[in-house]
Amino acid sequence: MFFSSESQRTEMLIRIHPENPSERQINQVVDILKNGGVIIYPTDTVYGLGCDINNSKAVERIARLKEIKLEKANFSFICHDLSHLSDFTKPLNNDVFKLMKRNLPGPFTFILEANNNVPKLFKSKKKTVGIRIPDNNIALEIVKALGNPIMSTSIHDTDDIIEYTTDPELIHERYENLVDAVIDGGFGNNTASTVVDCSDNEITIIRQGIGDLEY
Repeated sequence: MFFSSESQRTEMLIRIHPENPSERQINQVVDILKNGGVIIYPTDTVYGLGCDINNSKAVERIARLKEIKLEKANFSFICHDLSHLSDFTKPLNNDVFKLMKRNLPGPFTFILEANNNVPKLFKSKKKTVGIRIPDNNIALEIVKALGNPIMSTSIHDTDDIIEYTTDPELIHERYENLVDAVIDGGFGNNTASTVVDCSDNEITIIRQGIGDLEY
């Protein structure tokens, strides 16, 4: 059983092989998420802070950890494939869909027009949503086993020069009393995803990150 209060939560560092994730360990992480837990996990870019998208208390907890108001949060949805798009986005035109299919899985965040399900999750009037399908076996297997996307936001470093922490053991030291599990999948990158805004059916790169978009 995992608890949301700092004093009762069970914390752990889980080392998972990045190429061949253990099914037992993946299920261990999924159990944490299903019980309302918050995890830190590797992606194809930087390490992320995530929870089950359907657990409102866990989503609110991440907002508190990031010290931002939930209704103003720009969290991404980590998906296993494109099949979950219709759950959270309005219908895409063919050009945007083909672009996503060509570049995913990969180090991109696609900003799309949200449907009515997204404002309910954020308790806001959000009109857009960020979609990620990272090229990382650990992240993809977690989402696949969970059966729905996870809410995610990047882990930032406290260093003024280095924006993102790449060492999972250092992340664990910093967050061990704040999250339920840190997944060590090896060193992460220190460059975030490329953000592509397709919300008005135009394709605009609003942040160039590690990914080079293939048109």
